[in-house]
Amino acid sequence: MRQEKMNMPKIKICGLSRPKDITYINEAKPDYCGFIIDVPKSRRNVSISKVRELVQNLESQIYQVGVFVNKDCGEVAQLLNEGTIQIAQLHGQEDEAYIKKLKSLTDHPVMKAFSIQEKKDLDAAAASSADLILLDHGKGGTGETFDWSLLEGWTKRPYFLAGGLNPENIPEAIQRIHPWGIDLSSAVETDGKKDREKILQAVKTVRNFESSKHFLKTKEYTSERINLPKQ
Repeated sequence: MRQEKMNMPKIKICGLSRPKDITYINEAKPDYCGFIIDVPKSRRNVSISKVRELVQNLESQIYQVGVFVNKDCGEVAQLLNEGTIQIAQLHGQEDEAYIKKLKSLTDHPVMKAFSIQEKKDLDAAAASSADLILLDHGKGGTGETFDWSLLEGWTKRPYFLAGGLNPENIPEAIQRIHPWGIDLSSAVETDGKKDREKILQAVKTVRNFESSKHFLKTKEYTSERINLPKQ
């Protein structure tokens, strides 16, 4: 596995759909990038064939994540096992039985997204058997933050923070609630399309932050849970 810096949160840019988006990502070099696969209601939706085409030009040190909503387990596992994506991110009503079945079909990591509106939602996220969790506001891609005070002092497991993040409020999020990772989509777009300058600025903003011991601890913990493929 490639050497990873342990003194800063990870960053994921989600919703890539064009060849030029891949060019921007290769230049900015976030840790992860995401593709919303076969979700027709999303304006960032891409087909399986399109994802296979796009990832051909993605630099190898960037992990590719497939975002799914109630997709058949077998189809998700196939994309993982063939190497088109390296992590499956679940954004639908996938329950523990679904996650267990998917994990029986692949050795690749599974991420589950949770809508956080009250404390009990965090309990569900903490109990998930998914290798990674993502905490968001309502449906993905709303561009809205949720009540971060719910996460103050919450250290049950590492998480990606999503929802309404941008270069202006990322510093507050990192200092206040110490997420293991930052997930961005609409904040790095202009007129609904990925924007090179915004992507570069967002990645730079995250990279500029050194972490506390919190990040060292969560990085170690997460490494034990996630078997990412070697790059």
